[in-house]
Amino acid sequence: MNKEAEMTTWSAVCSVDDIVPNTGICALVKDRHVAVFHVKDDTERLFAIDNYDPNAHASVLSRGLIGNLGERVVVASPIYKHHFDLRNGECIEAPQNSVSTYPVRIENRTVWVAV
Repeated sequence: MNKEAEMTTWSAVCSVDDIVPNTGICALVKDRHVAVFHVKDDTERLFAIDNYDPNAHASVLSRGLIGNLGERVVVASPIYKHHFDLRNGECIEAPQNSVSTYPVRIENRTVWVAV
């Protein structure tokens, strides 16, 4: 096992059934505000990014609208409507204000996030 894997700590957040499909929730994971999104279309996918929007200086990304820009799955911040790619955290309109992403998984219908 490598050092990075040893340092990864998984935290249970909630049941996947507690997150309405195509919305997000905010969770406090190891003192970080993390936005967890449940994207359900042909498949069921979860994404986790920082909840803090560096453009608006507010913890609001979990309240944003999920959509697509081309092949990208994004969330639009509810304040300035900047789009954040849920796969890599890139802020499309202001890449210098991108956010971190976190590994997320479902195990026995429980959502787990690693910070």
